[in-house]
Amino acid sequence: MAAPLETKTVSLIPSPETVMQILKRTGAFREGHFVYPNGKHSPHYFQMPLAFRYYDTARVLAVALSRKFRVERDISSQLPKIAVVSPSSGGIPVAFGVRDALSAEQIYWAEREANGKRMFRQYVNQGEVNPCIIVDDIIRSGHAIEETSGLVKALGSQVIGCGAIVRFTSAPGEIEGGPIKSLVEFDAHMYDSAQECRDCKRGVPIEHVRF
Repeated sequence: MAAPLETKTVSLIPSPETVMQILKRTGAFREGHFVYPNGKHSPHYFQMPLAFRYYDTARVLAVALSRKFRVERDISSQLPKIAVVSPSSGGIPVAFGVRDALSAEQIYWAEREANGKRMFRQYVNQGEVNPCIIVDDIIRSGHAIEETSGLVKALGSQVIGCGAIVRFTSAPGEIEGGPIKSLVEFDAHMYDSAQECRDCKRGVPIEHVRF
């Protein structure tokens, strides 16, 4: 007797351990002593575009995330008439990969204007946007996802799914009443100052990062 489609689909999603191995191998995940532009210290650093520079790796990650959405009946029943939306340029490779895997009709991405406000490109009009899945490469705080959800709703559409390759456990676990999907749930250790940082106390050399 054939296995149900949902069981087959879930079995094709790589484990969090496998995904972390991919991120380490491509340099997208690093361990050390990092200081972020906001002054926070951490022993971990993600630079997700480094994983998406390789086509095969990008496809594995994007297809795996798409399968998390495909098993949701509310999403699969609306395919292909959905839109895949990225909150920023960093999530665009993920959005294109998920769109391709789901054969979704539309793709959009938001950008931050000079005034700091997140917006879609000009001439995206009310009523044109299909029900949306918002995807990103990494969710650290959830602010970008929440802002993008507001943009989608302002255009008269609805958010039917949300996900990322990596989600920090300190970020929200759901949006618009639905769970945020991810391939890895990462417990990030962030220190607000050098005085609190364990690596500073141990004298571990510092590496400043730009993002």
